[in-house]
Amino acid sequence: MNQHDPIFKVIELVERNMALADDFLNELETKTGDHEGITRESYGPGEDFAHELLSKKATSLGLDVYTDIAHNTYIRLPGSDRDAQTLMTGSHLDSQPRAGNYDGAAGVVASLTALTSIKDAGITPPQDIILMACRAEEASGWYKGHHRGHIGSRAALGRLSPEELETAIHVRDGRSLAEHFLDRGMNPEAVAKEPHLADRRIKGFLELHIEQGPILTSRDTPVGVVEGIRGNIRCRSAACIGEYTHSGGVPHEHRRDAVNATAEFINRMDTKRREVDAESRDMVYSTGKLFTNPELHAITKVAGETFFSIDVRSIEEQVLESMGRYMPCLGEELGAKHCVEFRLGKYSRTKPAIMDPGMRETLHRGCGRLGINRTDIISGGGHDAVEFSLNGIPSAMIFIRNENGSHNPDESIDLDDLLLGTKLLAWALLNA
Repeated sequence: MNQHDPIFKVIELVERNMALADDFLNELETKTGDHEGITRESYGPGEDFAHELLSKKATSLGLDVYTDIAHNTYIRLPGSDRDAQTLMTGSHLDSQPRAGNYDGAAGVVASLTALTSIKDAGITPPQDIILMACRAEEASGWYKGHHRGHIGSRAALGRLSPEELETAIHVRDGRSLAEHFLDRGMNPEAVAKEPHLADRRIKGFLELHIEQGPILTSRDTPVGVVEGIRGNIRCRSAACIGEYTHSGGVPHEHRRDAVNATAEFINRMDTKRREVDAESRDMVYSTGKLFTNPELHAITKVAGETFFSIDVRSIEEQVLESMGRYMPCLGEELGAKHCVEFRLGKYSRTKPAIMDPGMRETLHRGCGRLGINRTDIISGGGHDAVEFSLNGIPSAMIFIRNENGSHNPDESIDLDDLLLGTKLLAWALLNA
């Protein structure tokens, strides 16, 4: 890169400002650490602390800070044409229960470092660049019932329905998201009806995030350029209802065994997944929750009920549609076989999001100019970038290598990898 190119100065400053990123992440870890891992509950104390810390850091760096009605935080670097389409970047600051420190937060701090470096270089971008720290991206870890997650970004974009605020039920206290909003002095109806970004012209959205799987590590590659993000079908609170009875005295032909029926349901789902894979189609499936009623189950009982979740993901809309038809049919078939009733409940559904080809090409060019070894990759996890993409806003994602997976206390990144990703982010923000 030409040392007289102004972007070269930005890249140099990114290296100097990585101490800012390191300090921010260390303080987050110290202040939001749980007895095991990190806990920053969606709209809870840990997430609140993270947003307050971000606001203080950005203010001290001379950047504009403001919030919206859903309590998302925005950091703005003003451009020369304040009426031009805005370029946005960012991620989220909440976490799953007892998870890791970097999922979401790495993207926020990378964005802050990039904006600070552009400002310190004396560069005024042609349009405003806005960092958005989204609320409640990890809402699925805190709220059961029917909702589609990504509460903060969807509220800001006008994609949150009022019904979800009532049907999203907190796993700890059984109260709705709307009730939690009221506790915080928020107006639930206004959150769903007054989208902050609805009237804003947005040029594009760039999100940096840790990879949540092993692909970059297995390929010995520090950076990934995301091709697309899998959509999903989820049954958050599925149940199988049978009958409690004595485990020794009742013959199998007279039982309505919820555990055996559920076990076969899960096994058949995995068999279906293998069939899809054999056709070279994309699909992953998991049952993240599976339990009997602790108040009624016992070693001497045939379990009369189970509770479980279903999470099917694919980059192919056709696969998701097919599975949406298959699951209730499977429930009816196995319900009749085992004399039980499967209650899958209402599905939540997110469409796959294909990242913008032009923005991906910008990231490819940036990797070439900066000498960054990268690979193209599909994201298995959902992200706030999905909501921007599905709202018609050109979107792209940068993945950073993470050898220990995500949503667990062992989540880990190398600061040198984060440096490469932040350089690429800064380059892309100035070349989008």
